[in-house]
Formats: sequence, structure tokens, C-alpha cells
Amino acid sequence: MQFKTRYTGLIDRYRDFLPITDSTPIVSLGEGNTPLIKLNNIVKDLNTACEIYVKYEGLNPTGSFKDRGMTMAVTKAFEAGSKAIICASTGNTSAAAAAYAARAGIKAFVLIPEGKIAMGKLAQAMMHGAMIMQIKGNFDDGMQLVKEIGEKAPVDIVNSINPYRIQGQKTIAFEIVEELGQAPDYHALPVGNAGNITAHWIGYSEAANKNTKSCALCKDDGGCTYHGTPLVSGRPKMLGYQAAGAAPFMRGGPVANPETVATAIRIGNPQSWDFALAAKEESGGWIDECTDAEILAAQKMLAEREGVFCEPASATSLAGVIKDIKAGKLKEGKIVCTLTGHGLKDPDIAIQQSSTDPLTIPAEFNAVQDAILSNL
Repeated sequence: MQFKTRYTGLIDRYRDFLPITDSTPIVSLGEGNTPLIKLNNIVKDLNTACEIYVKYEGLNPTGSFKDRGMTMAVTKAFEAGSKAIICASTGNTSAAAAAYAARAGIKAFVLIPEGKIAMGKLAQAMMHGAMIMQIKGNFDDGMQLVKEIGEKAPVDIVNSINPYRIQGQKTIAFEIVEELGQAPDYHALPVGNAGNITAHWIGYSEAANKNTKSCALCKDDGGCTYHGTPLVSGRPKMLGYQAAGAAPFMRGGPVANPETVATAIRIGNPQSWDFALAAKEESGGWIDECTDAEILAAQKMLAEREGVFCEPASATSLAGVIKDIKAGKLKEGKIVCTLTGHGLKDPDIAIQQSSTDPLTIPAEFNAVQDAILSNL
């Protein structure tokens, strides 16, 4: 019997394509290597010629794609001797920052909007020992404060303005092309702070050995270059979908008071604005918006028809694809949708839209049997 080598995280797996050295002390929780799931029932329901896959990032260690970037950001901070990190967050970044800081043995400081964070995410940051500061403002206010603090205090910012975050997150594209044997024709993502669509495009560009102007780390020399034989010959069109109540790209400028049930993308002033637009334009893709009703319908559809439970913001990618399939904008080809976070991040929203309530019955055989037979 031949045994596989133990998987030790995305930095070890892709070390040749990341800004580390042999002496870099890697801070990892085994992130990456998440499932790429082909949708069967939803595709039948839509009666489409498209193949749709979902990259289920909710199965990362803290339940979101943020772990991909955080392993790199905290690794580099730890390598530089930093004693603390800081971030503004709508939830997932705080959970990831707190966990990786705990792993590294350093302090995490987190700014969150008061009353605007899902309980599942807040619980994670609290349990990992982060110092949580609730501000009387939104994410954008918190982000501005973090940037100001970062200039004065001895802390490393680990939001997506940190270029190492983007480097970690680009590995999702490597995993997808390795599994599909090619780049998809389209790749759809939720867009909040816009770092993830930037990172995906960089990853696909490196896999195809193409230069891109979307990389914050390599912008001075015109873009990243994948060193070696290209993994794929083409790149996907990048499709970004925002929540209608938090859609600055669709409004042509920042949204002062963003509101949406999709808390992870409740952001009115994306920090990676220019890079995200570059990714859209370079790829020939587009950015659009979905209503909260469309987002929640897609979340429920994934859970009930495919057995995949993601948080509302994650479902925005599929909601946008469904909208464009129905409009005739997407007719064929391979489509990958990134599902950014697990459904347990926001259980309250899930329970509110559940189709069934728990049934209370006597603890008797006949009562259980009758309940089963009456619902078959």
C-alpha cells in the first residue's frame, strides 16, 4: 500500500509561486485544497448547457476563503518579527486573523461594526482570543481607522490591502486549473472589498504565464509572471456580483451606508477597486448586482438541491450566474462559482428562511412512524 504525503497547507504546496524562502517560518492551519463540486440538480432545474462548479471555501479551517490570504499575511508578519496584527472586518477576516494570530503566538486586534456582524463569526474571533473593538460605524469607517493606526502603531495590517493576502488567495486558481485540467470559461465571485476577484485573476494569469496589471505586490514591474511551463493556455472571464444595497461598482462610486443581508460583502468603498476593475477589463468579464431576495434564493437552492450550505454572501456568485443564464447572457461553457464562506457563519439567516420548522411529537414509535409516513 502506498500512502499519500500529509497535506500541510497551501504555502507548502505552492511555495515555488509564493514570496517565501526556505527559512520562512510558515504559519498554517492546513488551509486550501477545498472541494470543487459540480452542480447536477440545479443545472437540470435551469435547463442550461452550462457546466457549473462551486469552489467550496467554507471548508477552510475557519470556514472562509480568508484563510488562504491570512496564512500568507501572518506568515510574513511573523517572519518580520511583528508582535501584533490588526484588521477591520465584517466577520470572516476577524475570524481568520484571530485564528492565525493564535497559531503564531501573536496578538490580534479587530475592529468590527457594532451590531453588524454575524454571531458565528464574532464567536470565532472571541474564542481565538482577539481583542475586539466594536465601532459605532460601518466597515469602511473601520478600514479608514485601521489604515491610520497602521501608520502609527507597531501592528501589521492584514486586510486585503496587504499584498501578501492576495498572494495567498491566488492559489485558489491553481487548485481549480489542476482539477479541471484547464481554466474555466467563466469564474464568478461575490464582490465586497474586491481583493478576492483581484487574487483569482492573478492566479489564473500566472497559471497561463501571462502578465497582469492587477497585482499589488508586483505592480512596479508591470505584473506577475508564472515561472515555468504554463499550466493552462487560457484564462476565464471574471464575473463579479455585488449585493444591490452595497454595489459601489454599479453606482459609479462609494456607497455611504451599504445595507444587505449578505453581511460579508456589506462594503461601500472597496479597497481593491482599481485592481478589481483591471481584472474585469483584462478578462473581458463584467460586474453586476443581485437583490437580497435573489441571494437568499440561491443560498437555499444550494442547500436544498445540492447539499451545499454556504453563507448568504457566498451565494451571490451563483445568484448572479443564475440571473445571467436566465437572461441569455451565459449560454454554455464551464463556470466556477466561488462560495466564500460556510453557512454556519450566519445561522440566524439560515433558520429564518428554512422551509420547515422542527416538529414536536411524543417519544413514541407510532408518533415517529406517522410523522415519517405523512411527509413522504
